[in-house]
Amino acid sequence: MVRVETPLSYIAERWTPSARTARRAALTAVMVTVLIIVTGGAVRLTGSGLGCDTWPKCTDDSLFATSEQGLHGAIEFGNRMLTYVLSAAVGWAIIAVRSVKPRRRGLTRFAWLQFWLVMGNAVIGGITVWVGLNPWSVAGHFLLANALLTVAVITWVRIGEGDGTPRPRAPKPVRNLSWAIVVTSVVLIALGTTVTGSGKHAGDSSDVPRMPWDWTAAAHVHAVAAWVVCALAVAMWVALRVVDAPVDTRARARDLLIVLLAQGAIGYVQYFSDVPEILVALHMLGSSLMWIAVLRLALSLRERPAVTAADVPAPAAGEQQEHAPAV
Repeated sequence: MVRVETPLSYIAERWTPSARTARRAALTAVMVTVLIIVTGGAVRLTGSGLGCDTWPKCTDDSLFATSEQGLHGAIEFGNRMLTYVLSAAVGWAIIAVRSVKPRRRGLTRFAWLQFWLVMGNAVIGGITVWVGLNPWSVAGHFLLANALLTVAVITWVRIGEGDGTPRPRAPKPVRNLSWAIVVTSVVLIALGTTVTGSGKHAGDSSDVPRMPWDWTAAAHVHAVAAWVVCALAVAMWVALRVVDAPVDTRARARDLLIVLLAQGAIGYVQYFSDVPEILVALHMLGSSLMWIAVLRLALSLRERPAVTAADVPAPAAGEQQEHAPAV
């Protein structure tokens, strides 16, 4: 059978990135994902959500923002251009992960999943413009961006691990507690979209529809969920010390507590100060940092050793051998 060489396989056969380079590539995707989440919020907070009134063009006649659209058009178009920066960051991560030796197929799939999430969210962003910033579409756009952040963080962490069978680093009750933190954090983030979807910053100066409930009630429910996450995080911090968990895992629990305290302070200040735009933007940044901390804590509760030679099946006759790992 004739082997077809793709540009990606061509690069992978001729370049082996160091572990540091591969991790930096994956971290770049994480950082740009956080950036586009925050700048997407800035589009809404500045009332620029319909600065470009159609998609994929900015106007019916122009791919780019025009002078008639003013600052709002420039802000919305600038956020759209960040999608290309994000695509480049994800592409760089795909190339680096694919070029690691020996080849790590599972990790490569995670990297490619980021690409498809970027493409899917670009389409949802376009639909959001078409439907005039419908709050349910805006919420879906934000949640899918967090799904991208999830995969990007997992890829980043997994690059520093092996591909062996996961081994627990803490007792099962502690690991179950980490999953409780993950689930309640997902609920917390989702409830946050009900606050913004019914709140004051609709994303445009026109009559944008809102979710059908009082935003202050939604904020109270969101705050209750935040207190639940905080209580679980404190319990985790204590439990990891009781079981004498590894130092890095305890550090992840500490990081999560610090982010939660800062995020809670920002949340209450913005609520009692009539929700100023700058604090909402900081709260969105805090949401991303909190989710990263939650994922890193959960992933630190197990380790994946490198696959040994005995774990790797012998290649079939005539099958090309993988390159040896870079030293």
